[in-house]
Amino acid sequence: MLSLIGLITIVTIVLLLISGKVSPIVALIVVPIIGALVAGFNPVEIGAFFEVGIDSVFGIVIMFIFAILFFGIMQDTGMFDPMITKMVSVSRGNIIAVAVGTVIVAAIAHLDGSGASTFLITIPALLPLYKRLKMSPYLLLLLIGMSASIMNMVPWGGPVGRTSAILGMDPTEIWRQLIPIQIISFVLLIGLAILLGFREKRRIKKTAPQESTLPVEEEAMEEAAASLEAEPLEKDNSLTRPKLLWVNLLLTLGVISVLVWGGIPAGFAFMIGVSIALPLNYPNVGDQMARIKEHSPNALLMAAIILAAGSFLGILEGTLMLDALAEDLVTILPAFIIPYLHIVIGVFGVPFDLLLSTDAYYFALLPIVEGVVTSYGVSSISAAFAMIIGNVIGTFVSPFSPALWLALGMAGLEMGKHIRYSFFWMWGFSVLLLFIAILIGVVTV
Repeated sequence: MLSLIGLITIVTIVLLLISGKVSPIVALIVVPIIGALVAGFNPVEIGAFFEVGIDSVFGIVIMFIFAILFFGIMQDTGMFDPMITKMVSVSRGNIIAVAVGTVIVAAIAHLDGSGASTFLITIPALLPLYKRLKMSPYLLLLLIGMSASIMNMVPWGGPVGRTSAILGMDPTEIWRQLIPIQIISFVLLIGLAILLGFREKRRIKKTAPQESTLPVEEEAMEEAAASLEAEPLEKDNSLTRPKLLWVNLLLTLGVISVLVWGGIPAGFAFMIGVSIALPLNYPNVGDQMARIKEHSPNALLMAAIILAAGSFLGILEGTLMLDALAEDLVTILPAFIIPYLHIVIGVFGVPFDLLLSTDAYYFALLPIVEGVVTSYGVSSISAAFAMIIGNVIGTFVSPFSPALWLALGMAGLEMGKHIRYSFFWMWGFSVLLLFIAILIGVVTV
């Protein structure tokens, strides 16, 4: 009976998240409470489960709030602008160099973990260049999306944050083990960008064989430069601090180094970073509060979702619904699949992006898969890695990604064409990464 109620609870949450009729916060809080009441638990018991769940994610919430504030402030100061401008200028209008530069620019722009800000920075800067070189804007979106997805493995990114909430682990501990995969991913993506750049160059020559490319390249560079010069005005040039560029860069590298070192909690590291960055760049108290108010909505939204996830997991674990569901799945699934369920789900992680939201994938599927495979000796963290690596690359091919709709609107593109252009590249890339993760021992079979 507990297993059935748990399954209905999770399916209901998934359907609500897919439908978009309620926010993740509502679905993750209300539905488990109703499920627990139906299972015969009283409000006092449910309250106790809630407290246990919230306690397990509280440190993660602190980290998310201050990480988003910190990188938002760094964006305001214009710390990333010279890097992006330099990458565009270095490409010199060469199609292959532009493709590689897109990967690097997107990675830099996504340091704050926000898909929306990544597209807001990269598309205005790079789209004129792509148009003048007659490169496909869908290639631009593919490369930005894949680069941002790889960068999204950082501890303040959504996938690792959600996973840490479910496993009750420090997100930096998860990230440190993913760093080799992140590095390999970027190397492979640069290789893919070169391959796609050559393909795009051949396509352009076939469609416009008589046109000289040199004037187009020069015009493209001029247009891109004009776009980059205009961009600071759009983002309020009064906030930039070019004289403090190197100080801000050293501060950012220092915070990231502390995360890799792991000597102090991630939330504490970002608290220190924010408390230094604010008075350093904005001595006026009013300006400091304005920066906090500007970035608080993003920070509080993610924090609220993680807290709701803590409530959800606390109730499902406290009522033993997850345990019952995992035990029953073992009896239903074919015996040869069960020990490798995390690999199977990981392989189909990108297609799941077309069916499930990120919240549904991690909050509904991961607890079940983890509960099943751990009974066969697979570690919880290995199961989580398989699902993260298999799914994260497809973040920005999903129609459930609001940031992707923003990008499509800015670039004047269509969702259907983007999926047709990008889906198989992303899926193949994610399967290759999962295979590499198994080979190097990040994911165990």
